[in-house]
Amino acid sequence: MRLTDCYNFHDFRRMAKRRLPGPIFDYIDGGADDEVTYRRNTAAFEACDLVPDVLRGVAEVDMSVTVMGQKLAMPVYCSPTALQRLFHHQGERAVAAAAAKHGTMFGVSSLGTISLEEARTISNGPQVYQFYFHKDRGLNREMMARAKNAGVQAMMLTVDSITGGNRERDKRTGFAIPFKLNLAGMTQFAIKPSWAIDWLTHERFRLPQLENHVKMDGGALSISRYFTEMLDPSMSWDDVAEMVREWGGPFCLKGIMSVEDAKRAAEIGCSGIVLSNHGGRQLDGSRSAFDQLAEIVDAVGDRIDVMMDGGVQRGTHVLKALSLGAKVVGLGRYYLFPLAAAGQPGVERALETMRTEIERGMKLMGCTSVSQLTRRNLRFRS
Repeated sequence: MRLTDCYNFHDFRRMAKRRLPGPIFDYIDGGADDEVTYRRNTAAFEACDLVPDVLRGVAEVDMSVTVMGQKLAMPVYCSPTALQRLFHHQGERAVAAAAAKHGTMFGVSSLGTISLEEARTISNGPQVYQFYFHKDRGLNREMMARAKNAGVQAMMLTVDSITGGNRERDKRTGFAIPFKLNLAGMTQFAIKPSWAIDWLTHERFRLPQLENHVKMDGGALSISRYFTEMLDPSMSWDDVAEMVREWGGPFCLKGIMSVEDAKRAAEIGCSGIVLSNHGGRQLDGSRSAFDQLAEIVDAVGDRIDVMMDGGVQRGTHVLKALSLGAKVVGLGRYYLFPLAAAGQPGVERALETMRTEIERGMKLMGCTSVSQLTRRNLRFRS
């Protein structure tokens, strides 16, 4: 299967599955518990129908949006995700370059595999830094200062991961960082030699944002222990309000799902929120972000930028979210599978495919700008 044979999310996923060892593919592909929320994230879009207008003169379409003070050329961005160089040796370098080429935002994670500073040299476009709240308050302050010094415009605090989700696919293969595979997992690595060659012939795996705290040689803290031992489950709204004040710029909370929490985020001065259930990887049985979108936009959309992610696989999914009031839509697995399959060319092809689908969809909807997408264009099936 070649990259030129990939026309949609499912094609990229199949190509990634052919290249990756099973445990790594399942790490990207899997969710928590019974994966009910993971499946619901995409199914939620299918219960909503588009109602197009015609004869609107749509020769030219403007897909640009402004979110947290940053202008994006299209209404999707690459959500920050962890461990990207585990999937392909280019990792965040590929994503940063592809996002810059398409004029959109991307983010580096606390568990990113290149440094914030290097990411800024690759792309000087819109960027967020996604971080977790640690028990060590000094580490939190250090991470924010480092992001500011690197020229990052917006901070994105993930608030739905004070402990790790129950990802049973990983347990079955023994997947962990550092690697502690069982026999079944090791067999999967053995039958995918191309990944192993890439892994062994490129620079060693690092977590630059946390390398003084999480070691990859097994001598310090594993990724799973990082979530259970370093992150602070006592994090409160007062803690976040202090961080918002200290940062002094665009500050976003990722993982908001209730109206009450959305209102609180606006009250403490956040610039944006991302409705997200972490791709179905945390609390299984959680509602989908798309299902929560309308009521949260109604509650706070005039005070704060409301974004969403989860289950987005098509340009029409994006159009539905924008019509409900989302300012922009985050992509996760949508770009991770192309990254795993083909590195930077894969991510570029995926983003171009999404751009084309959104542009085509807007023309077929009779819209020349994102602002013309409204709830008038939607109907929900009972």
